[in-house]
Amino acid sequence: MTVHFIGAGPGAPDLITVRGLGLIERCPVCLYAGSLVPQAVIARAPAAARVVDTSALTLDEIIAEMQAAHAKGLDVARVHSGDLSLYGAIGEQMRRLDALGIPYDLTPGVPSFAAAAAALGAELTLPGVAQTVILTRTAVRSSPMPAGEELASLAKSGATLAIHLSIANLARVVRELTPHYGADCPAAVVHRASWPDQRILRGTLATIRALAMAARMTRTALILVGRVLDAAAFAESRLYDPAHSHLFRPRRK
Repeated sequence: MTVHFIGAGPGAPDLITVRGLGLIERCPVCLYAGSLVPQAVIARAPAAARVVDTSALTLDEIIAEMQAAHAKGLDVARVHSGDLSLYGAIGEQMRRLDALGIPYDLTPGVPSFAAAAAALGAELTLPGVAQTVILTRTAVRSSPMPAGEELASLAKSGATLAIHLSIANLARVVRELTPHYGADCPAAVVHRASWPDQRILRGTLATIRALAMAARMTRTALILVGRVLDAAAFAESRLYDPAHSHLFRPRRK
């Protein structure tokens, strides 16, 4: 028996990995975060499977479901949105399973920031513009940010920022970033990236909050900030430069 933690991807049911979908299709127990995981993915669970939406459950109740499955020798598909490594709250579940001696494994998924970048048609790292992407969030009702990870501190890098779980805190995001990026810095909000009702807002740090308020975006949205979002005059990568040689393209004589 194994608990399979599965990243279901950003929303579109065809963006789940082949491995992840295969696990869902064969596990007799499926626990999923119903507020974010599409029904089309869960519909692939076996007809006789126990399928439980965990969005209203506590951690203790979720672990109890896993314990019950373990006692019966039944594999569990534990399905989260996006990729498991980001804001998935799986660390606490794995810690409980370790203490109980219940085996588990992890199957990664397409992260929401990647889906948002695709929706924008943007490369988040451009030569001479930005070569670093910072994935972060802000604190509203959630756990506080560790010391040194405040948005104003991260902004000093000038990197492309992908700010999760912060659409309700957009005024603060703009206030803390503007001194470092400038009011004219491009900013975008992608609501429910890859879902059928996906919406995209493009603006600057000076305009993005008003745009989001007018669109009534209050949750399930990712904020992207950085010069890469509208860069046109950037250097071409050396990767395909004919004057640049490497292991797979030796210098030509």
